[in-house]
Amino acid sequence: MLDKLVIANRGEIALRILRACRELGISTVAIHSTADRDLKHVRLADETVCIGPPSPAESYLNIPAVVSAAEVTDAVAIHPGYGFLSENADFAERVEQSGFVFVGPSPDTIRLMGDKLSAIACMKRAGVPCVPGSDGPVGDDPDETLRIAREIGYPVIVKAAGGGGGRGMRVVHGEAALLNAVSLTKTEAQSAFGNGTVYLEKFLENPRHIEIQVLADGQGNAIHLGERDCSIQRRHQKVIEEAPAVGLTPEQRTAIGARCVQACLELGYRSAGTFEFLYENGEFYFIEMNTRIQVEHPVTELVTGIDLVKAQLLIAAGERLTIRQEDVRIQGHAVECRINAEDPATFRPSPGPINVFHAPGGPGIRLDSHIYSGYHVPPYYDSMIGKLVAHGPDRATALARMRNALSEIVIEGISTNIPLHEELCRAADFVRGGVSIHFLERRLAARRANG
Repeated sequence: MLDKLVIANRGEIALRILRACRELGISTVAIHSTADRDLKHVRLADETVCIGPPSPAESYLNIPAVVSAAEVTDAVAIHPGYGFLSENADFAERVEQSGFVFVGPSPDTIRLMGDKLSAIACMKRAGVPCVPGSDGPVGDDPDETLRIAREIGYPVIVKAAGGGGGRGMRVVHGEAALLNAVSLTKTEAQSAFGNGTVYLEKFLENPRHIEIQVLADGQGNAIHLGERDCSIQRRHQKVIEEAPAVGLTPEQRTAIGARCVQACLELGYRSAGTFEFLYENGEFYFIEMNTRIQVEHPVTELVTGIDLVKAQLLIAAGERLTIRQEDVRIQGHAVECRINAEDPATFRPSPGPINVFHAPGGPGIRLDSHIYSGYHVPPYYDSMIGKLVAHGPDRATALARMRNALSEIVIEGISTNIPLHEELCRAADFVRGGVSIHFLERRLAARRANG
């Protein structure tokens, strides 16, 4: 087992990793910026190292500082969580070259999946269905670009090969706008990701966002843990996630899960990972693979009973998967609401002190959060302050428990998006299930239009 581990993250995921380490008897080192010295996991960790000022570029994204923290504390491993450096192949490479265990896939795998074009090519070889597209980067010949788009069929979406997090995408509905959209996206991609390569894909009009959770040990063993529906999104950022997906049959789950497992085996994949798909008219279309733990992993943990973070740690320690595919059972339904420190109407961030905090309870309720009464939400990082998850024997019960929990939770001193979640969990279309990725954006647009 790993003796001592650096938690290279902050907030609720850092606390989640710390709890898994404690269960496994692993000593923890919490790194933090000067703004985060009062974080819950920093107070609970066995050791702490301040790695820089509040700016992420000077602290959580500072590779030499993170690696140095492992060196000075005699740690043996580093867990990157999600966000920050979690999908940075150069970071994973530096960690391994420095003699530490990186809790995640190999640097080569991260690099391969981090470029959308190489990821798509890899998935096609493994038999994973992909969105019809340009099958390569868009070049500088405008006539060729127009020809490819006509062949795909409008609308098309221009995507940055190195993009992520909903950035580096532009939808084009007609030929007149295509070349300008390609030029703008190339410029933005170069600025944001240091990679100006873009490609074209068919834009699906009303898809759902379905993702498959996998675990693989890099030693010839891989399983999938079913799917999550993450279609409630705003600006390509997930707001509510659930498992399993409404309307998917066991046969569909088995078929697409088997394709993802096969891709893991061909990649020699190691650790937890997620295959993300657009799903429309009964068909799956691969869009990307996330080579890390996901924000929404708790819904999968609740319906399968499998601790994904502990599984990551055991795999990183060199252990083989002991769970076989036939052991995986989907039990009940789980829904997760991302709680953000933001105005529920304008979505403006709302940092500041939390004067009063009261966690909800009751059967099937889980809250992953680092906040407490007196905690000060800093303005420097992502606005998510917690994940409220409800589990029940069926979807109706899970949603009822979620509505109860949302009415019970108390966070005073800052604004949160809890009122938005309360509204969504009562919306007839969402309660029915199976809405598309455009549901929330269209609902918000209609609200703006009506004043």
